[in-house]
Parts: sequence; C-alpha cells; structure tokens
Amino acid sequence: MKKILSVVLAMTVLVLTIAAQPPKSMGSSDPEAKKILDAVSAKFKTFKSVQSKFSLKIENSSNKVMGNKSGTVFMKGTKYRINVTGQEIYCDGSNVWTVDKAAKEVTISKLDPSNNTITPQKLFTNFYDKDFLYKLNSDAKGIQEIELTPIDKSKLFHKVIVYINKATKTITSTKVFEKAGNRYTYTVSGMNTTGNITDATFVFDQKNYPGMEIVDLR
Repeated sequence: MKKILSVVLAMTVLVLTIAAQPPKSMGSSDPEAKKILDAVSAKFKTFKSVQSKFSLKIENSSNKVMGNKSGTVFMKGTKYRINVTGQEIYCDGSNVWTVDKAAKEVTISKLDPSNNTITPQKLFTNFYDKDFLYKLNSDAKGIQEIELTPIDKSKLFHKVIVYINKATKTITSTKVFEKAGNRYTYTVSGMNTTGNITDATFVFDQKNYPGMEIVDLR
C-alpha cells in the first residue's frame, strides 16, 4: 500500500514551471488538453490551503476490487499531511514522517527538493508538462477526461486518466493503470479551500504516538 500511495500521490509541493520537450519519437501532446490542465493548475495555486477527503479503490485486471482505503489530505504551501487507514504522513516542508500503525514504526526522511519529489500537491499542479504526453478523451456532462501517457517507459504504470470538473476546474478523480493489470482509482471529495490550517498540523509530535519505533533516515 505504501507503493500505491506513492504512485497515486505522485500525480498528486513542488510546481514544475518549465515544460520539457518529449523525444520526437514520442509524438506531441494535445493543445486542448494542455489548456484544461493549465487552468486546473492555475486554479489550485490560488488556494492558500486545502483540506480534502479522498478514497482509493484497487482493482485487478479482472475488475475485482482488491481493496478500498479512505482518508484526508491537508495541504499548505510545501507542507502536507495525509491521514489514511493504517497510515499517517506528515511533511513540514523539510522533513517527512511516515507513521505505520500496524508496524508501530515511524520513518523520518528529508524532503527531496528536486522535481521528482512525490507530494500530494502534484496531483493538482502542472506535473504533467515534464513527465507525460496527454490528450483530451472526452468533454461531456461537465466532466473532462484527459489521458496521460508517461514519457519514461520504465514506469510501473502505462496510463493515467484524470477526470476534471469543468465548472470548478478541479480534479475529481485519477485512475492509474499498472502494466501488471491492476488499476488504482483516487477520488477527491469535500474539498475545503477556505479554512485556516495551522502549521502545527504538519509537524509530527512523538508524544501522540507512544511506543512507536523511530527510524531516522535523514
């Protein structure tokens, strides 16, 4: 599940501001899809903070549901916090604490400031310019469907579908298709962009997790 969260949230607080040109053999992206994704990114950047509920559904190649998880994500600037079944992740903009409740273990690592950093904010910003080719599949009933194909073919997934609310210019769900056949659907609901989230929300407090083993990898 840690790997799955990483894969999904990688779509999902670093903003890529320079669009890398994909290899000529890879073709080019759809200009209309880029307009839509750019609008989503611009809208998200206007939010000072975000709190949202989300769900994660895991299916195999036979459409059998293998698992469901739900949680809450908080975002503010480069800070984020994820509360999901059995796991919590804190990031204060410099350090990342990953709490594994079943293992009673907390892993601490430094936040990598490179463009490859995995953060929830990437789900809502223009990560797509450097890492994907993209096209608009459909635009109907207020939902726009955009298909993204990774330029790096060594990725574990071969396709990502992003669903966007046309009126609000926000992503409602993302579906990741693994090469092995599994599919992961990350759905956002109840997004609050007007609340006041304190900086303390993003800092791990060991007093709240007695008996946990601390593994410091910094």
